[in-house]
Amino acid sequence: MTLTGFASIIKTIPPAFMKKRNMKLLALCAIAGLVFSACGKNPADQPKIMQSPPVPVSVDKAGTADVPVEVSAVGVVEAYAVVSVKSQVAGILQTVHFREGNLVKKGDPLFTIDPRPFEAMVRQSEAVLARDSAQLENAKRDVERSAELVKDGFVSKDKYDLSRTNVATLEAVVRADRAALDTARLQLGYCDIRSPISGVAGSLTFDEGSLLKVSDDKAIVTIRAIQPIRVSFSAPEKRLGEIRAAMAQRKLSVKASFSDTAGAKEYGFVEYIENTVDTSTGSIVAKAVFKNTDMLLWPGQFVNVTVELDSLPGAVMVPAQAVQTGQNGTFVAVVEKDMTARIQPVRAGASSNGQTVIESGLSPGETVITDGYIRIKPGVKVEIKTGGQPKAAGR
Repeated sequence: MTLTGFASIIKTIPPAFMKKRNMKLLALCAIAGLVFSACGKNPADQPKIMQSPPVPVSVDKAGTADVPVEVSAVGVVEAYAVVSVKSQVAGILQTVHFREGNLVKKGDPLFTIDPRPFEAMVRQSEAVLARDSAQLENAKRDVERSAELVKDGFVSKDKYDLSRTNVATLEAVVRADRAALDTARLQLGYCDIRSPISGVAGSLTFDEGSLLKVSDDKAIVTIRAIQPIRVSFSAPEKRLGEIRAAMAQRKLSVKASFSDTAGAKEYGFVEYIENTVDTSTGSIVAKAVFKNTDMLLWPGQFVNVTVELDSLPGAVMVPAQAVQTGQNGTFVAVVEKDMTARIQPVRAGASSNGQTVIESGLSPGETVITDGYIRIKPGVKVEIKTGGQPKAAGR
């Protein structure tokens, strides 16, 4: 029924009936007429609902690979040994035998302190020892003579005992002289300062001609051993059990790489882990040793450390960008055969080289979405990009 037909019906109603109290009933009748009029229309005349076009996405297939179980961290390079070289005698720094920054070997000469005062002390000690040794020999001969004379009564027993005491005293004096000579020679030896370790020499704090004192707090030079060298790094406390179990079986290999040097790597092994967990950070400190043959590692440098703990054979792998995180945890979007998207919860594991291990929730060969997640929801139609342009599957 149209509005025109309904109006003609209203005209046939007597005026007496058109009272104010019946206006509500007439209004309801008008609304009902409109509803019936709308319901009576042909469905073909209704506007068609536009369906959303398929969402263009990039995809990849879940594959399998043998994946290493690793611990990654940022490490700090430390010298294997650090020695601060100081003078053990006071004197003038006469000669420096190296250049700052040079590699020095254990036993190489570093400095020479003016030896003349110490050479004089050695000669003096030698002279004192010679004098007292001569006196000792004379005293021994006196004892030998007195021993014969005391038997015949020509020398008293007291004088004989005094001779023997004099010999014992001189023997002690000679021993003291020898010790003094050894000390003088040791002091003279300290004038020749040699490198206690092999390493790289640092900056000089005293120049030739400077007066060195035993009480100086500053070292003349600091030497750092860099072949081998250590790298200190922190691992999460939750990985401590894995690290210890792996160390009990074998030497743990460690790789140190550099973010500013493409392809540069050094390989070593974990030397030890600290005997306590840092409660402020919840981590454990470990140190690795590297041969550092090419001297790529340098004390104070930051490097990326990777420790290989184990290997997962045949692990399911997907590109890292395929794994998303939502309110209910991690998930991937799987493309079904009918080209609809399915949200699949998964348990993600370690990541390596842009790939993420899927521990559960996904099978090898399934197609996952790697790009185009913004418009993805369960059941939405998708089309796969090929050659930079969307292409519907099945064409």
